[in-house]
Amino acid sequence: MSSYPPQYADAGHPATPSDDSNSDTIEMANLEDIVVTPNPHKRQEYHTPYAQDDHGVEESYSDDDDDEGGRALLGSSDRVRGRERLPGPLGVWPQVKDIVIETGPTLLLTTVGLLFTGELLNNVSHWKAMERIEELIIIIPVVLNLKGNLEMNLSARLGTAANMGDLDKPSTRRSLILGNLTLLQVQATAVSFIAAVVAFTLGRILPRSASEPSAPMSSNETLADATNLLFSLAARQAKRPHHLPEKDPGGVTEFIMTAASAMSAACLSSIILGSFMCGLIVLCRKYGRDPDNIAPPIAGCLGDLVTLCLLGAVSTIYITFVQTPLPLIMICVLAAAAVGWTVVTRRNPLVKELLWEGWTPLFAAMIISSGTGIVLDMYVTKYEGFALLAVVISGLPGSVGSIFISRLSTALHAAAIKLSSLPTSSDDFTQKPPSHQPSSKLVMITLLCVTFPVEIIFLGVLRAFGWLKFPILFVIFSVVFFCIAVVVSLVIAKYLTELLWRRKLDPDMYALPIHSALVDLVGQLLLVACFEIVSRLGLSIKASR
Repeated sequence: MSSYPPQYADAGHPATPSDDSNSDTIEMANLEDIVVTPNPHKRQEYHTPYAQDDHGVEESYSDDDDDEGGRALLGSSDRVRGRERLPGPLGVWPQVKDIVIETGPTLLLTTVGLLFTGELLNNVSHWKAMERIEELIIIIPVVLNLKGNLEMNLSARLGTAANMGDLDKPSTRRSLILGNLTLLQVQATAVSFIAAVVAFTLGRILPRSASEPSAPMSSNETLADATNLLFSLAARQAKRPHHLPEKDPGGVTEFIMTAASAMSAACLSSIILGSFMCGLIVLCRKYGRDPDNIAPPIAGCLGDLVTLCLLGAVSTIYITFVQTPLPLIMICVLAAAAVGWTVVTRRNPLVKELLWEGWTPLFAAMIISSGTGIVLDMYVTKYEGFALLAVVISGLPGSVGSIFISRLSTALHAAAIKLSSLPTSSDDFTQKPPSHQPSSKLVMITLLCVTFPVEIIFLGVLRAFGWLKFPILFVIFSVVFFCIAVVVSLVIAKYLTELLWRRKLDPDMYALPIHSALVDLVGQLLLVACFEIVSRLGLSIKASR
């Protein structure tokens, strides 16, 4: 069981939820008086939230109204460091304005990034290395699934640390960032090697079918085929224009090449993207923006894009040395480096406990994603434009949910610190404190409203560029089902975060992978329902040729 909360326990004061009264009290019902979003203009004393001793908390908190307990803070303008208090409540509109400014452009850019990732995937899949070693094609969705979740977990952890004020003190900031980067190297090495094993196993058991040369694909077909590859755990080879070479009977060469490429790409991606995300979160803190609203979607989107670019580049280099010991040497070097990073991470008291946490949801998410791949595989050829629309109806709700999870997790950590600092008995705290913050329902409604125009813009772009031609009735149904997907994503985010917290598991480590996989699956099923309804009404969607 995870030692939680919080994730960065002080070495001398390990904070754990062993106190049942404390852990049961810190629920969504008691977040209305916790303010944690950055306010860099306030220069009050720095608080280290992970060095607090647990105290008993009056049981009257556990009887609070459920709705009032979902008070996750809506905007960055009214949340401040640690346990700082506001002089008075703010209106809803300024908070809504801030969250729209922070999340709207972020979600729009990440949606565009998903499309670019799909286009890049198709191009990479036709490179020499990918055509020669089919396991490199199979490993793409596996390694992207695992690696993207690592980056989102990193952004969630650092977002919580930033909002709690842990990145304000230079020494603590340096220790947290370096510790998380070394941890990310260890995780990236491990998951990329496991992805190589999975890809090699699938390559051995999946039937080989060399397709005949096909005509060049249009831009839409290219994007749809690429998106299909991105989601599916099995290699789709129907549109690969070259016959596959004979396999090495033992498969040793293919496995070494695949493992070396995946591990090198994942480690390089962790250095580049991990450093970028750390810098982004520090900048958000510096300029008074809430990293919980910005970092998780960017981490998921750029994680796919950067890892895919590096995987294509590294495999292209290694393929020229495939018959030499170089790939095997690189595996040994990276494995030895991972051991060294493990030692360094264990010596960092702020992150050493994280070495053993968060592995189960990563692989559970990979299993759930296989169901998404099956759904996509069944319907991508049945309905034109299915894979293209799947990018948004799965990706965008998942991004919104990741934002909500990060915000709720931050609020829960803040509540843990606030309640642990209360005296064991005081008349001042026997009654529920006054409510100053909007409820989590308002947060959910705001996030839903932010995603709505992004979906409309996306459909408009598809129509304007001629990638898809669809009747107005389809637009109505797709928007309705998209809104359902967003609502489902937010509901899953809320209850999954609460469940993990009650089980003393850190949502920053456990929630995002499972949530992302579930929302992908739900989004695919809702899109299937949308296409089925429209087709039964006699309408059809045409993709450009």
